[in-house]
Amino acid sequence: MTAKTPDSGEAVRLQKYLSRAGVASRRAAERLIGEGRVSVDGTVVTELGTRVVPGQQVVRVDGSEVGLNPIRWIATYKPAGYLTTRRDDRGRPTVYSLLPDRCEDLFYVGRLDRLTEGLLIFTNEGDTAHRLLHPKYEIPRRYRVEVEGDVGAAEARRLERGVPLDDGLAAAEDVRVDSDAGRRGNSEIHLTLREGRKREVRRMMEALDLPVKRLVRVSFGPIEIGDLSPGAWRELTDGEIRSLRAAVGMGEDDGNT
Repeated sequence: MTAKTPDSGEAVRLQKYLSRAGVASRRAAERLIGEGRVSVDGTVVTELGTRVVPGQQVVRVDGSEVGLNPIRWIATYKPAGYLTTRRDDRGRPTVYSLLPDRCEDLFYVGRLDRLTEGLLIFTNEGDTAHRLLHPKYEIPRRYRVEVEGDVGAAEARRLERGVPLDDGLAAAEDVRVDSDAGRRGNSEIHLTLREGRKREVRRMMEALDLPVKRLVRVSFGPIEIGDLSPGAWRELTDGEIRSLRAAVGMGEDDGNT
């Protein structure tokens, strides 16, 4: 897929331009404009309805020029042992080391803890990413978790009814169990969550006294991990990007202009 170029000659709202440039969220960008800290072609702008043409007009914030990068969406298979952060002061590997060059401006859409592996999405389209993470939109995340012990229908029902955690009841959807207790003493649970709480799957398994041996996120919203191998990445297709925007009520115009 070819990345969308930021200098298409189409005017965009100034606050969206600043958000796309990674300066601030749209709401914070509106405050910057209102405070008189943004200029267009050398003129300070305070009107929120102002539109600019990327690549043809010069936008500055506090005197520093701000440019747009092409919109990018990347999916990667995060292996276990990688940290979901830009850098680590202890020198441990981070997910950014898995990405191609010139991806420093991308941010991850939802974390995976160090031992969890699977699908992790990166983008510089801030507004869509923010909505994907907002509880209001209830974006489904599908997981495959291997646990010690023989898990049956009773445990599946408990997961779907809800497991008490220290931050409230956590319930899963579409729970399916594959037991293999006869050979390895392990079971594989497939489940969907919509909240994205910190370490939610692991805490749910702990509440059921099921030690986790492996945890993989296999999908995020409409995006599937597919045949990505651990450590590999790929650009999302135009259709996948449209499906992500549609999942949070944003159209093509919201993403690009």
